[in-house]
Amino acid sequence: MTLLGRILKNRRAGETHAAWNLPHLHSAESLTLTSRHFGDGDPLPLEHCLKNIGGDNLSPHLAWTPPPAGTAQLLLVMEDIDVPIAKPAVHCVALIDPAARELVPGALDARQPAAGVQVLRSSIGRGYQGPGPIKGHGPHHYIFQLFALATRVESTPGTAQPNRARPRALLPAITAPVLARGRLTGTFER
Repeated sequence: MTLLGRILKNRRAGETHAAWNLPHLHSAESLTLTSRHFGDGDPLPLEHCLKNIGGDNLSPHLAWTPPPAGTAQLLLVMEDIDVPIAKPAVHCVALIDPAARELVPGALDARQPAAGVQVLRSSIGRGYQGPGPIKGHGPHHYIFQLFALATRVESTPGTAQPNRARPRALLPAITAPVLARGRLTGTFER
């Protein structure tokens, strides 16, 4: 795999198509997103990585400042912007009760999410899918993005429930005004 990583070293999705840059998910207000497990731009500990590379696939602790009044729901999106494909890989999408101020480790587990958390489909599966970049590809940036929505995400065109929609269909279909947003980036390299 090291050879493949070196061959694809200069091929990266980039931030252009990340949820953060979708025009309808912009906001002038900001949330501060933090973690006890890593700082902004710091490496994610191995326990938060996929099991096939020696991790536990445990979602990290996340905390945020209170969202603005009128927030009906929080949307969390985690993307790898360094995958060697056209668009970032979505590693996690979740809808969170606006009263929550943090997620404990493991709160984004597909089988047993924390109270007030609804895990949705990602590019890889359902629930949190930790880092597992190609060996030798260089550092990957995993962006945790939190959006405070003015209305709940109820359905998307052609889909009865948001939990059935693929992320690349769900994210552009969100019409709720974004009241505030925040992001936190973790890195990982093999």
